[in-house]
Amino acid sequence: MVGRIDADETRSGQRPSVFVSYSRVDLDRSRPVITLLEAAGFDVWWDGRLEGGENYLVTTETALESADCVVVLWSQQSVVSHWVRDEAQRGRERGCLVPLSLDGTMAPLGFRQFQLLDIAGWSGDPAAQDAQRILVAVRSKSGQSTPGPAPVSPLAVAAIPASGPVLSRRAALIGGTGLAGAAAITAGWAIGLFTPAAAGAVSMVVLPFSNLTGDKSKAWFSDGLSNELRAVLVRNPRLKVAAPTSSSAIAGEDEFAIGRKLGVDHILRGSVQRDSEQMRVSAELVEINGGLVRWAESYDRAVEDVFALQSEIAETVATSLVATVASDDELKTSIAAQRDVGGTENIAAFEAFLRGHALYDLSAGAATDRAALIQFEAAIAEDPNFAAAHAMRSTMLAAIANNAASDGEESRKLFSDAIAAAEQSLALEQRLARGHLALGFALANGQLKPGAALPHYQAAERLAPGDADVLRAAASFHAYGTDRALAVRMIAQVLELDPLNARAFRTAGYITLFARDYASVIKHMQGALELNPSIASAQFAMAIARLLQGDAAGALVAAKAEQGKAYALTAIAIASHRLGDAAGSDAALASLVAEYADSRYQRAQVHAQRGEADKALALLEKALSATDPGLLWAPNDPLLDPLRGERRFDELLLQLTS
Repeated sequence: MVGRIDADETRSGQRPSVFVSYSRVDLDRSRPVITLLEAAGFDVWWDGRLEGGENYLVTTETALESADCVVVLWSQQSVVSHWVRDEAQRGRERGCLVPLSLDGTMAPLGFRQFQLLDIAGWSGDPAAQDAQRILVAVRSKSGQSTPGPAPVSPLAVAAIPASGPVLSRRAALIGGTGLAGAAAITAGWAIGLFTPAAAGAVSMVVLPFSNLTGDKSKAWFSDGLSNELRAVLVRNPRLKVAAPTSSSAIAGEDEFAIGRKLGVDHILRGSVQRDSEQMRVSAELVEINGGLVRWAESYDRAVEDVFALQSEIAETVATSLVATVASDDELKTSIAAQRDVGGTENIAAFEAFLRGHALYDLSAGAATDRAALIQFEAAIAEDPNFAAAHAMRSTMLAAIANNAASDGEESRKLFSDAIAAAEQSLALEQRLARGHLALGFALANGQLKPGAALPHYQAAERLAPGDADVLRAAASFHAYGTDRALAVRMIAQVLELDPLNARAFRTAGYITLFARDYASVIKHMQGALELNPSIASAQFAMAIARLLQGDAAGALVAAKAEQGKAYALTAIAIASHRLGDAAGSDAALASLVAEYADSRYQRAQVHAQRGEADKALALLEKALSATDPGLLWAPNDPLLDPLRGERRFDELLLQLTS
């Protein structure tokens, strides 16, 4: 059941008439809109005014055709209503449609080219900003005079200020992007549509593009395209680009709800259709507060034109947002900063790279790591100068090496190859943050050379200061060293950019563990577990924190809940010892030795906590000889605090940091 009006009361010409279409189950939420419009002098028609015995369909059709404005109230219920869609369609055809969202739900396909006012947070107060935005939009569409400049674009009716800036030279930059959608952006700037979100960076998120190929196995292309767009936009220092996440926390969420959870002002979303030769890409930039569509465009291109298309979309998005907070020179500089580095012009190489990245993101274990490696090597075979592919090859080699026995020949060979691949990526492109990150990781974990790794982590931070993944890796590295305060500041920035990522919270937990802030360890790890209840090592860190807070019983509970068995056995052995259960501690330690032969570092933690310093030191010295990457924890690991001051331990740390 949707909004209806009484055809017996036709337009008098004295009061603009408004047809309100809504789902009957949304009546309570729709009444404030109806009341607001009636109080503002509109002749509002809705199904509550129908009299018994009326010809329902004739009344509805006559009212819909005679209304000056059609207000559609979208919601989770109304988007599936055929009545509401039909009435919205007629409002669109007549050019008098004003769509509102009652609960943050986006308009269905076919209606997304119109700005959508999101009034989910409106209390019904007629003096509130949302109420005024509704009235501005309805007055504009019904032909009633509106305070301030008149709208010149259907994309602009939602947020017309009382006065706006004069068209500046920046409008020429917007119009010069070479896209059909740029005209709408220029019009929006001319009327003052693009008001600054903040005196600094403008926030946004690039959502995964929808795969409309009809083949789920080809989602890697649409996902990859949106990831590559994000990788370009994140280099713009004037944009604060939130990191998308595959967390179950956003599964099934409306796009506006995702944007709100990420704390951003804008979303870039789109869809991709393609066959072997052609593709159609649709994209739009939407303001979350009010649903204003700042820019939208569709492109029909040959598949090999995807590289130029990425640049066009990224430049248009950056221009429309950065122009609100930057001078002309700053705008040009920021767009130049986001030019792609380390890429390819070879479509076969690019597609292999995207397939590899999809497997890397899946991160389901050794099998997907090796499958990703094969794809990155295929990309390099197609284009040997593809620097980003060399960097990702290094990343996968190091990941596989980390899962191999640390004292085995396989691990040493894999890390050696990882270093060579990262060096090759940087030889091709020194400005590639991922190349520096890959080399820093391989040097630190594969050769225990944090001093040699440090300049590469610093370079990655400098080259990609807004990339949450880069910052998270760099923060972890700094937490191992002497600048733990820097690590804490960096991980706070990561959580701001990527607040729905369980791995970000887990990293924050370990950084605060090394800083001896045990209350924060528990808080961050609980956040990680809320987002991903099966994430490994989060319960382990909580067990350590509770143990060092004096809660051995709580530590044992957390240890037994740990998903990673090696972590669980380590924590159980320590907590059991604290509780006076020597047999339980010995049994857990024996299982750790039997099931994980190369667990020297973890066993050293147990012996250190049990007061068996000689055994702990002997294991740490063997770990150093085997180049065990676990030793990166040693300088700041609270479980090794009983060893600090021991000559052998100090000598070991000296070798590790030299």
